[in-house]
Amino acid sequence: MAKIYYEKDTDLKFIQDKTIAIIGYGIQGRGQALNLRDSGLKVIVSELEDTENFRKAVEDGFAPMDAKKAAKKADVIQILTQDHVQALVYRKSIKRNLKAGDSLVFSHGFNIHFDQIVAPADVDVFMVAPKGPGALVRSQYEEGKGVPCLVAIHQDATGNALKTALAYANGIGGARAGVIETTFKEETETDLFGEQAVLCGGASELIKAGYDTLVEAGYQPEIAYFECLHELKLITDLIYKTGIQGMRKRVSDTAEYGDLSRGKKVVTDKTRKTMKKMLTDIQTGKFAREWIRENKKGRPNFIQMRKDADAHPIEKVGRDLRGMMPWMK
Repeated sequence: MAKIYYEKDTDLKFIQDKTIAIIGYGIQGRGQALNLRDSGLKVIVSELEDTENFRKAVEDGFAPMDAKKAAKKADVIQILTQDHVQALVYRKSIKRNLKAGDSLVFSHGFNIHFDQIVAPADVDVFMVAPKGPGALVRSQYEEGKGVPCLVAIHQDATGNALKTALAYANGIGGARAGVIETTFKEETETDLFGEQAVLCGGASELIKAGYDTLVEAGYQPEIAYFECLHELKLITDLIYKTGIQGMRKRVSDTAEYGDLSRGKKVVTDKTRKTMKKMLTDIQTGKFAREWIRENKKGRPNFIQMRKDADAHPIEKVGRDLRGMMPWMK
């Protein structure tokens, strides 16, 4: 069973006198920065000038600076830029400004696990990863609650890396809900697999396959959209709140019987073997190398795949139908 920490297991004193730099004021960066500041901690923010995120940081009362200056001032440096730019930001602005005893922090382990960032031996490297988007991290904090977090220690130079990490998790509200101990390897590999096989890749392809099957059989595209995409939210919300069996208890018996008797015809043994192959590609670093190469080449395949996906008929039908539902805005 996983080790789980709560507020009683943390102490803000391990971070109270330190300056925390949030590098990247996107949705996650904003949520963490505001929560840390409201917890009484000293927070500075780095963001690119003349961007919406820069302007948002100013509106929120921060004085955003470049990453080099923030890294020089800070004792705890949380890198919350997108995965594919983190290594560049680290090499260009952070690496030379690290001091012995500093903490380098992440909310996803990709760049550490796949050796895109290799920190000096005299700094702590840890992860505090909220299991929810930044807006939820913020709203739950404001309500006196918290979003569960993962915590992992990659490098403990000071002997206090875990205590500092737990104090950070407390500062963003995560310790109110629970902080689950993991490793950079486990978080990175399971996160990539979940995105590719289930949450993004698997779900989006299943939706489009269902839509295409109905339309090719002569059913109206609008009806196919509602049945295969729109209503998915009703099911995922039930699963989110009550689990798979909880969802099944809340749909009709006809739906439950169809689920239990037909689901395995969609996700077959062949599908499961493909999933295992996808996981192997993640574990061996094959996917990471492919994604790093793709970014270095200017993302030609990624851009083309995105264009192809934008052109799928379900996108136009969806835009038209969502326009009929003003409450979704």
